[in-house]
Amino acid sequence: MNKFQNLPDLFFTKANLNSNKEHLLKLDNSSNQIKSLKWSDTTNLVYKIHSFLENKKLSDFDRVLLVSENRPEWMASDIAIMSSKLVAVPNYITYTSRDFEHILNDSKPKGLIVSNKNLLDTILTASKKINYELGFILCFEDFDNPNIPNLSFLNKINSNYASELTKYKDIQRSDPACIIYTSGTQGLPKGVVLSHGGILSNCEGAYELLESLKSSDLTFLTWLPLSHSYEHVVQFVQIMMEARVFYNKSIETLLPTIKIAKPHIMTAVPRFYNNLFAKMQIGLKNQSNFKQSLFNKTILLGTKKLHGQKLSINEKILNILLDKLVRSKVKNNFGGRLEAFVSGGGPLDSRVGEALNALGLKTLQGYGLTETSPVVSCNPLQKIKVETVGPIFPGVEVKLANDGEILVRGENLMIGYWNNIEATNETIKDGWLHTGDIGEFDNEGYLKITDRKKDIIVSLGGDNIAPSKIENLLTLSSDIEQACVFGEQKNYIAALIILSTESKALNDDIQNYINEINSNLTQPEKIKKFQIINEPFSIENNLMTPTMKVRRHEVEKKYAEIINQLF
Repeated sequence: MNKFQNLPDLFFTKANLNSNKEHLLKLDNSSNQIKSLKWSDTTNLVYKIHSFLENKKLSDFDRVLLVSENRPEWMASDIAIMSSKLVAVPNYITYTSRDFEHILNDSKPKGLIVSNKNLLDTILTASKKINYELGFILCFEDFDNPNIPNLSFLNKINSNYASELTKYKDIQRSDPACIIYTSGTQGLPKGVVLSHGGILSNCEGAYELLESLKSSDLTFLTWLPLSHSYEHVVQFVQIMMEARVFYNKSIETLLPTIKIAKPHIMTAVPRFYNNLFAKMQIGLKNQSNFKQSLFNKTILLGTKKLHGQKLSINEKILNILLDKLVRSKVKNNFGGRLEAFVSGGGPLDSRVGEALNALGLKTLQGYGLTETSPVVSCNPLQKIKVETVGPIFPGVEVKLANDGEILVRGENLMIGYWNNIEATNETIKDGWLHTGDIGEFDNEGYLKITDRKKDIIVSLGGDNIAPSKIENLLTLSSDIEQACVFGEQKNYIAALIILSTESKALNDDIQNYINEINSNLTQPEKIKKFQIINEPFSIENNLMTPTMKVRRHEVEKKYAEIINQLF
């Protein structure tokens, strides 16, 4: 496999090889028709945006803010920015004006590329509040624009902007490619500066992992925010694998879109898989006893096979029959071509992973951080161990500190935190990035995450308790949509619980389920009290990050009175 000099080099090499092939697709909401671009169309769009940027006479590695939902113009803009020897600063569309105030102040972008007027209005509100002037604004969608200085529209960029695209040839693998802001579960987001080589290193590792799936019509479905490091690097993996990419705008339209897109690969965060399996269980309750029995038997035999346990002759015959009766039907619900789910961004409950794999939906759990571009390890297709996050990626070094903390070294490491040398030096020591995660290796070199140094509850008795472990157990119930536990410097653990919309469970039902959970927990981990609340944690109410992680401290602030009553 070629070693590419930089990310634009990767794109243009692959685009030239596949010029007439279908490349980027999305579902048009108004016509309900699929709109597609060929690789040559994507290239022309990159050239168009690049020529616009070149006209602005920017300096090398100036920052450009990129704010858009997932769509073909996003990829083109990202590559055009980098091709112009500039640094992309992707941001979430769910950010508030206050969030953008911080991003503008911190990254000091020279200009903005944005998809629509609503997003632009939010950013302009932020810029006015802090008196920050954007040198240029390029918007994908036209609208009436009275009194907005420096505003241009993508479809009105004319040929006078034309310029030769050669600047990217001077970019080295060690040069900055983008600044990805962390989701800020603990405070203000930090800007993580990633290099071209760091992202390419990840792509090279992913290519090796997924190479067996490469085909002329290999299709990815992308729906996680492209501003997040996980999906951002997946974008370049898609390019490296010369894949078709189907864009989905939101989680609300995801399941219907899957049936249309018929993807081979899809990436998601653990919450998606937890919810998916919970919905399967809810749907199963409405089926006949016979169908329930078939479903449960499929999981039982599939799990045995997953763990390398031998099946009897009768079990082998039944398992083949279940392929047709159950697994094929499950797969058809996802378009019929799905070869792999990839899970990242947090721990996937091993029981959910087992069930999905047993049902024929190969689910590969990986591990990484924004600071590692982001992937450190991932399960391979050939041998999945659901309780682990897989072997270490090629080109990445991992060692365990004396306390078990996972330390990472390699080209994939961030250049550093933007404008924050102190935080950089706290995280990278002697060339090793300190992840804050505790892990261990099994006898085949698979990494297992066992704890989190930072995200722990320290009880009054001094016990270290991982809240995610307890929360994952709670949300395995089809009745429980979300959960958040507390107990810092307390004598016991208490939980806030949000029921699923389909649930008819009463307090006693939830208590019975908690009793079951408690039987498998250590004494300090046991849940003593709980309270059901009505409002779900969401991005909109600032109780979840854009990648669907609970902002624990925000929940604690909002429900302080209720939490205090639990103790």
